[in-house]
Amino acid sequence: MTVSLLVSNQSTELKSSRFARRSLLPLRHDALWQIKSGMVRTLTVLADGNYSTLGIWGVGDVVGRVFCSAQTYQMECLTPVEVNLIPRSRWHELNEAMISHIQRSGELMEILHCRNAEAAVLQLFAWLANRFGQHVLQGKLIDLRLTHQEIAELVGLTRVTVTRILSDLEKQGSIQRQERQFIVMSDRLPFWHYEI
Repeated sequence: MTVSLLVSNQSTELKSSRFARRSLLPLRHDALWQIKSGMVRTLTVLADGNYSTLGIWGVGDVVGRVFCSAQTYQMECLTPVEVNLIPRSRWHELNEAMISHIQRSGELMEILHCRNAEAAVLQLFAWLANRFGQHVLQGKLIDLRLTHQEIAELVGLTRVTVTRILSDLEKQGSIQRQERQFIVMSDRLPFWHYEI
């Protein structure tokens, strides 16, 4: 499913804002943010102080406080981001983007509930490659610069476990690492594939 950006048909223009990498989008109960460029991670802080990533969102996706009731909800820019502020009065124009948000959340829930740690990481990388990957000679480049800790927060594992799994996957030839970028070797991915 491809989500298009909301184009203003009304006389009121949408307010566009830019945010730097690692900054937080303001939490608003009366508006949503629609991403024009860049990537945003939604997350919450658990009772034990650990982070839990709720989603990774890109161009056309909508994020906002209304999607999560957790008091510790945050929307962090993984890259420089440009977003449109969509007021509540215009939410009816975002049905496609909201359905996509629900579907993406479900896809991540399926990955999160994978009982095998290596399979969960592989499924996550297949999802990221399918969703955000750029075709390169070796496969698909995931240019999100995710840390091992952020990957662990996405799949509910420890950083140490993720580091070990990434090393194993690199030895197997399933992925290549270049600093914090990853190339998913498309011809060596397991059977798992998610496409909508």
